[in-house]
Amino acid sequence: MTALALASGPVVALGFTRFAYALLLPPMRTQLHWSYAQAGAMNTANAVGYIIGAATAAYWARRLRGSTAFTGSLAVGALALLAAAATAHLPGLLALRFVGGFATAVTFVVGSTLAARIAVGVHQRRSALLVGVYMAGVGIGVVLSGLIVPVALSAGGWRLGWLLLGALSVLAVLPAWWGSRAVAEPGGAHTALLSRAQLRRLGPTFAWYVLFGAGYVSYMTFVVALLRGQGLGAWLTAVFFVVLGAVSALTTLTLWGRVIGRLPGGRAPALVAALVLLGVLPVLLIEAGPFAALLSAVVFGAGFMAGPTAATLMARRMLPAESWAAGIALLTVAFSAGQAIGPVLSGLLSDGPGGVARGLWLSVALLGVAAVVALWQREHPAVPRAAADGARHGEPGPVRAAADARPGAVPAPDLLAPVPTRSE
Repeated sequence: MTALALASGPVVALGFTRFAYALLLPPMRTQLHWSYAQAGAMNTANAVGYIIGAATAAYWARRLRGSTAFTGSLAVGALALLAAAATAHLPGLLALRFVGGFATAVTFVVGSTLAARIAVGVHQRRSALLVGVYMAGVGIGVVLSGLIVPVALSAGGWRLGWLLLGALSVLAVLPAWWGSRAVAEPGGAHTALLSRAQLRRLGPTFAWYVLFGAGYVSYMTFVVALLRGQGLGAWLTAVFFVVLGAVSALTTLTLWGRVIGRLPGGRAPALVAALVLLGVLPVLLIEAGPFAALLSAVVFGAGFMAGPTAATLMARRMLPAESWAAGIALLTVAFSAGQAIGPVLSGLLSDGPGGVARGLWLSVALLGVAAVVALWQREHPAVPRAAADGARHGEPGPVRAAADARPGAVPAPDLLAPVPTRSE
């Protein structure tokens, strides 16, 4: 229940603030006379704000406490969605997308850390399942967007769409507040920066996440525009969006937490990138129509939110508990950097010969490279900083020392298990 309550954060942070824009983009572009590059700039502004928010999320968690940072940033993101209904001015909309990206990045990073801490001290696969429950909020948000936005477009246009999404986001603050208060705080003395060695160990995952973010968000930004250009009506594209979100929520809840918890090193991120790549291909290679669209929705939806799940679990598995917030924030910065670059490049390609389809081939290339890069990641056990410092001075860490103290015991500590903090 705590993980589900926290999932209201991803519902707003990605499901509404990031992905609902794909449904609102075609009418906004038509009515406001935007090029594809300008339309892509809206997501880039959001991603730039997301980068800054992710980079400072650990600071806000320390300064405000995790619960306050999570719910406060969610409230700011909700207000940004509401305000987007009030203007058609491109600079104003870009500013609101930036603010929304900043606020929801703090929401997502702090929420990910809280979700990772729900099951501190239990088996890794159980924790992976709970992180998957949290990440399923994104798919739920995509489904809600697919149901709400078409109705809003029919009844009152794109302004009503932003208004309804903002109103639902305000309501999401209540479960977010309850869920965050039920988890031990990740900030304060238990939040540590990453060491150089930890940064090097996560290097391949960092590079994978940049490429993955650029590849998947280019598809999510422009695929609805592609389908509309291929002749699919507004309601069929809405069905596409609902199917994509529903499959994402279902697989995140039931599949990915367990799969990622079992695969060592970079195999899970590589698998995720390869599956998402396959999900892009149907709308590019199969004759345009409902079959290609729905096949793409199912395959892409099955994998795209496994990326953040994999990144969160990689940080949890390879870093000590006191560094989770910093590790998740760093990886989210990588994800956001990719999401800032992808839509602009894809938009520029889409404005040239070949249209949107040409831009979406960029997704295929980026995701293919991401899958290869991920395989360079090796498994590194999480070592508490205190134990690492002791080892450098020739002293056994606390877990090793306890094992050595038992007569006849073989020192084989479970270094993948998180280290309890004082609050536990």
